[in-house]
Amino acid sequence: MLDATDRKILDVLQANARTSNAEIARRVGKAPSAVLERIRKLEARGVIQGYETRVNPKALGHGLTAFTFVHAEDAVGSVRSGRELAALPEVLEVHHTAGQDAYLIKVRVQDTEALGRLLRRIGRIQSVRDTRTTIVLTTVKETLAQALAPEDDGTQDD
Repeated sequence: MLDATDRKILDVLQANARTSNAEIARRVGKAPSAVLERIRKLEARGVIQGYETRVNPKALGHGLTAFTFVHAEDAVGSVRSGRELAALPEVLEVHHTAGQDAYLIKVRVQDTEALGRLLRRIGRIQSVRDTRTTIVLTTVKETLAQALAPEDDGTQDD
């Protein structure tokens, strides 16, 4: 369970993971040593999974984003195809889904020609039967930050 201080710490770190421990302590009203201990506990519990640098994909020449549903015929409960999809460097996310398609993947590539080459590579995965792709025209919101529900105060909404 996260208390209000943990939530404040996570809010600060999600906004900027490079915020100094002293600045986090100032914002949450705690001693820097107490904040450092809380961060270490959040890391140990797996609440904080890591720290990453966000890179502008267009600066790397990856101006096209697409989402592809992948229909694969894996054995029940198997995610073997998902692991093969995840091994492709252009694939940023792999989600095992319920329904007709087994996976939803997010990819970033240079252009439509590169997307076509990637889809042909995906099609060579033995268990893949077909794909359906949607190309992104404009991204309105994209974040890894998690919404932090306020601590339960014991009241109920009616």
